[in-house]
Amino acid sequence: QVQLVESGGGLVQAGGSLRLSCAASGRTFRLYVMGWFRQAPGKEREFVATINWSAGSTSYADSVNGRFTISRDNAKNTVYLQMSSLKPEDTAAYYCATGRVVLGREAREYDYWGQGTQVTVSS
Repeated sequence: QVQLVESGGGLVQAGGSLRLSCAASGRTFRLYVMGWFRQAPGKEREFVATINWSAGSTSYADSVNGRFTISRDNAKNTVYLQMSSLKPEDTAAYYCATGRVVLGREAREYDYWGQGTQVTVSS
């Protein structure tokens, strides 16, 4: 069992920045791929970014590429999502997840999920 806890969400003006954190605990030996997804009201959950736990390889959705950066601190079992140049369309609940498919972009490829943290970007 893996427990994931997100933090760092909040209200920010368009053009601003936020950093989300996701702390993992439990059977961390299973952690290989970490991902961030988001879900806006009335929309399906969508892929945001993913990182290979050991190699540091990353992949991003086109909508956030160049604005968001995913990183990890293996010693702290924590993954971060640095979000810059935020837009109102980035408003959503953000979820971190852990999976075993390298650089997976599909929610079904992730096994454990956090409870989510809300990000609201005002125009």
